[in-house]
Amino acid sequence: MLSQIPKPLSFFPNPSIPIPNPNSLSLRFSTPNPSLSLTDLPLRRRRSPFLSMTSAPDRPDAVVPGVYDIELDRFAVVANKVADASGEVIRKYFRQKFDILDKADSSPVTIADQTAEEHMISVISENFPSHAVYGEENGWRCKEKSADYVWVLDPIDGTKSFITGKPVFGTLISLLLRGKPILGIIDQPILRERWLGLSGRQTTLNGKLVSTRTCANLAQAYLYTTSPHLFSAEAEEAFIRVRNKVKVPLYGCDCYAYALLASGYVDLVVESGLKPYDFLSLIPVIEGAGGVITDWKGHQLFWEASANSHATSFNVVAAGDKQIHQQALNSLQWE
Repeated sequence: MLSQIPKPLSFFPNPSIPIPNPNSLSLRFSTPNPSLSLTDLPLRRRRSPFLSMTSAPDRPDAVVPGVYDIELDRFAVVANKVADASGEVIRKYFRQKFDILDKADSSPVTIADQTAEEHMISVISENFPSHAVYGEENGWRCKEKSADYVWVLDPIDGTKSFITGKPVFGTLISLLLRGKPILGIIDQPILRERWLGLSGRQTTLNGKLVSTRTCANLAQAYLYTTSPHLFSAEAEEAFIRVRNKVKVPLYGCDCYAYALLASGYVDLVVESGLKPYDFLSLIPVIEGAGGVITDWKGHQLFWEASANSHATSFNVVAAGDKQIHQQALNSLQWE
């Protein structure tokens, strides 16, 4: 069931701070579906009660906690440009011949992963030079050792699917504000589908609102995981306890499984050993669609990026319904 999302609080700006007339300005961003009209996005002078920001001396009207919708809109515009830049690279290499390299952990990487990440970083640096970037391929990118705003990128989540020509991989983009994901994108550049999650707002797919579906009984749930071979022995035993209770277990969807969950087509995703760039973007998308995403103990997923941060592994469970999320946790019995 889609959770109720409170409307952002309105406020009266400080009259000494000049604010553009929202009727005379617009922001434009590209969309993977040219038939959708997502141009002329209005600038709204509201702040969302769901976010927090550092009070800046040049913004005396800023309230803590709170971040302005006009800023969140700007982040979304740039995030869409970042996804566009990645998609152009990925489509050029999809189902083409290229070299496949093995990283230190034996996972594959291609020129598409590396080139796409560089293009994504270029867009972010051009628009937000003070923001930091943490990418799967190149790690921390910032002159400073820490930053309030950090973009966490995975140009191709599901490189094995990409290599084998299966379009269920995705580009993952998240923006953290002091460790909290306030924006997330799951982009499937071949199918041209893009899920956008923003804190305090409902998730969209190509500009249209989406929500998870109601499924209160684990025995009726459709479950996805990327592969049963990715679990360690102990984690596999925990996963099997859940798998044996669901209606239909399914495999091999990478991050696309979470996108399907946000759109109400599946009910549960259980995975082990995910890195921060694998799941941070999923949080705003799933929560904005009315779902729940935590670790296997039910704790909030959190990772604060810095120059000294290491991409540690997390066990992740996501559900479209709070009731089967709790049932899944009970079955996992993860201590």
